[in-house]
Amino acid sequence: MEFDFEALPPKDRYRLLCSFVAPRPIALVTTRSENGTPNAAPMSFFNVFSQDPPIVILGIQARPDGAEKETMRNIRRSKEFVVNLCDMAIAQQMVDCGISFPDDVDEVALTGLSHAPSLKIGPGRVAESPASMECRVSQIIDYPRRAIVLGEVVQMHVRDTCLDAAGRYVRPEAYQPVARLHADNYIVSDRQFELTATDSLTAATGS
Repeated sequence: MEFDFEALPPKDRYRLLCSFVAPRPIALVTTRSENGTPNAAPMSFFNVFSQDPPIVILGIQARPDGAEKETMRNIRRSKEFVVNLCDMAIAQQMVDCGISFPDDVDEVALTGLSHAPSLKIGPGRVAESPASMECRVSQIIDYPRRAIVLGEVVQMHVRDTCLDAAGRYVRPEAYQPVARLHADNYIVSDRQFELTATDSLTAATGS
């Protein structure tokens, strides 16, 4: 099958892109409103972009009526946000944070999660998250109905049990992130395996 993305309706582009570019990690993004109300929203248009500088990327779509979502408004104003990663222990709360609550609702508290203070930025993080990244906005790229946010990670919080004793490598039995597939389908990384380059091919390059 062939699909002409220059002619395809947006909903069909979304269906194809999200079905095949998967699984996608989920960022439970916490921000703070102008009056100090915490906000949390899950986003699966998210990934790490660079380590030097340490950049993560968010794709935030507008509401159906074209208005910006609260998360985007908060990010534009404060230039700060936290990416909280999700495992099975908080998967249901993550999904529930995506409900379109009024702006004055604290999704973290409402879903039974807990707030924890950040060290370098204003918005707090989710205490139950296995890892959280405090971010400052590096750049915002605007499209008609979507904004691409590049955030520089300035502080990372990691649950002690997720790493080995040296604090260098993830313990796969302890950190099993939840990722989005398509529609309401998710996956957890509880079946991990190692793959290395073929020895004969590596030897042929002299590396």
